[in-house]
Amino acid sequence: MENCNNFENLIKNSKNILIISHINPDGDTLGCMCGLFSSIYKKYKKKAEMLIISPIPKIYEFLPHIKTVKNVSDIDKSREYDLVITVDVAALDRIVDAQILFNKAKHTINIDHHKTNDNFGEVAIVKPEASSASEVLFDILKELNWEIDSEIATSLYVGILTDTGGFKFENTTSKVLNACGELIDKGVNPNDLYKRCYESKSKEIILFQSHCINNAKFENNDKIAYSIIYNKDLEKYNVKNDATDGIAETLRSMFTTEVSFVAKEIDSKSCKVSMRSKKIDVAKICSIFGGGGHKFAAGCTTKYSVTETAKKLIAEINKEL
Repeated sequence: MENCNNFENLIKNSKNILIISHINPDGDTLGCMCGLFSSIYKKYKKKAEMLIISPIPKIYEFLPHIKTVKNVSDIDKSREYDLVITVDVAALDRIVDAQILFNKAKHTINIDHHKTNDNFGEVAIVKPEASSASEVLFDILKELNWEIDSEIATSLYVGILTDTGGFKFENTTSKVLNACGELIDKGVNPNDLYKRCYESKSKEIILFQSHCINNAKFENNDKIAYSIIYNKDLEKYNVKNDATDGIAETLRSMFTTEVSFVAKEIDSKSCKVSMRSKKIDVAKICSIFGGGGHKFAAGCTTKYSVTETAKKLIAEINKEL
């Protein structure tokens, strides 16, 4: 309650507000950001600024006010904001170049749901038991009795929908479903949003993901399934980094698989990892490489080639199996 009151007071007393999503934005960070933008405007008639670090996946271009979002490369980094709010940001390095804006701000708020979050910021509202940052924001709005209209509801629903994997991940609780029921009552069309988020892939992405699945590798009697992705693969199929979303989940869906991961090349000496599990704590494994996340869904960025990263990850996974 105290944190929620602090949250409200900071927004009420700030003239210029910046909301920042994490690098490689997903439905939750974007949904929470757009939902918060709409909430602030509806409550106080203040237009916050929204900031992304990397491009918005095409499937989320329908979100309310998403077209007003600015890229970090286009913003004045010397500016001092009254209030900077991060949404779904597990650690400050996840906002990369925007850290300077967070650190210079007069006040800061951290809204998140990752268990690895260290509660950075002046006001930290972090709920590891929540399905998503969007659920955390929903709870804040309910606590403060702020009105949730159809625009806000749509944004929050998208965040919850995508971070629960269409309500099929282990973080789908009765509380989540009750919250989504309230959002539907506010005007959300669940069928439409599901189609937008899960049935709107381009031909290029389908072919690219098929390539990644066909070239998957297996270890430890197929308990480990993984795919290595090079930049040349993305170039060949003319897709962007967000085309890798969902591949780790598909590999995990095999009945033999205990752990799956995708190692995507950044350059010859670094790569981005997305890891999924059915039983073991992959956040623990990713933390070894400076990453984190949730027990069954985590990620990290390594300073090794994709092949070297795969070897190291397999060694760590085998210790836990």
